[in-house]
Amino acid sequence: MAFTLYTYENNNRAWKALIAAQYNSITINVPKFVFGTDNKTDSFKAKNPLGKVPVLDTPQGSIFESNAIARYVARLRADSNLLGSNNFQKAQVDQWIDFATNELEAARNIWLYPIQGFMPFNQKATIEAKKEVQASLAILNNHLLHNTYLVGNQITLADIIAVANLVDLYKLVFTPEFLKPYGNVTRWFNTAINQPEFSKVIGKVEFAKEEAQAAGSKKEKVDKKEEKKADKPAAKPAAKPAADDGDDDEPAAPKKAKSELDLLPASPMVLDVVKKLAFSERPIKQSFFEELWPQFDDKGYSWFLSEYRYDDENKVLYMTSNLLGGFIQRSDAARKYTLAVMNIIGNADEETPPFKVKGVWCFRGIGVPKEMTVENPDSEYYNWKPIDVKTPAGKKLIKDHFLADTINRKKVLERKYIK
Repeated sequence: MAFTLYTYENNNRAWKALIAAQYNSITINVPKFVFGTDNKTDSFKAKNPLGKVPVLDTPQGSIFESNAIARYVARLRADSNLLGSNNFQKAQVDQWIDFATNELEAARNIWLYPIQGFMPFNQKATIEAKKEVQASLAILNNHLLHNTYLVGNQITLADIIAVANLVDLYKLVFTPEFLKPYGNVTRWFNTAINQPEFSKVIGKVEFAKEEAQAAGSKKEKVDKKEEKKADKPAAKPAAKPAADDGDDDEPAAPKKAKSELDLLPASPMVLDVVKKLAFSERPIKQSFFEELWPQFDDKGYSWFLSEYRYDDENKVLYMTSNLLGGFIQRSDAARKYTLAVMNIIGNADEETPPFKVKGVWCFRGIGVPKEMTVENPDSEYYNWKPIDVKTPAGKKLIKDHFLADTINRKKVLERKYIK
């Protein structure tokens, strides 16, 4: 079948259908489209009398309204279950799509459109929009505390539409401070955008470090006032009032503080040397642990078992793999200070859930470091148990996770090293 989607670039409403198409292996052509010109032609208005995008051309005719287009694409392949696997789930998918559209997207647009130049800035409306976005995030955060996805145990159209509405918020206005209360939302958001079906459409998402401001906002006016002051000859500096939020002379960014782990006494065991030894053969040196234990420094390093707390939700192997991949990506801050392995453990047929996610970690220092507990919000979804490496059982547990084909008589279905 031939499908063509008319839209301008980076239109979050068009992303809904394009991401769904990736999951359903559907090809949709997206020709170059000049909004403001192409949408005013008679031929386009025959497709959508409103003159708006996106519009999808199908063999049966044209469809407008982004959610209708996304649902149409989702229905093109039933076995992907993008609309839910049973009647109750289908209703839940519709529920969260309505929520993402009526509650989240409406407030999102009022906040972002002035920044993006689509509408004039209105301070009162922006303040109210921010409150409404926060209220929606709180609802999502509470739901995602015990759920990996919005509906069931896989990505559905509900996740696709909600994430599409959130991308520009994360890129433009969601600062690290703003996001602190919504760790579950960010975990879910990262899980989604790191799946190839999302990234092929939306690209890489760089999180905002500070909140973007709309032209005409209070902060911008204050900044312009300070710029005029800066053009005048230098005068004796006056004390700044405590409430001055228009400071144009920002201090130089402080250097990032050293990790507490960098300040520890030197260890006779150098982690980089240990890693080179471990991976001097592929995928790992079989005699590694026989060479490691005689030199292991139990005063400078510690071992921990990590166990995912919600294994009962891991019912699809490829989705469990995506979850694990996202967790490892978000563990980058700890990578310098650890040697670790993570495994997905299950049955030999690779089809029978649940799939268990376990790993063992050797950390610099004694304890799980802040680079893991603070910098990786997903670490709270794991139980961390110290391993006593002075015992044969502790050493066997570690070696099995790194090398064995089975752990506790269960098959290792996937193994990822962190080095």
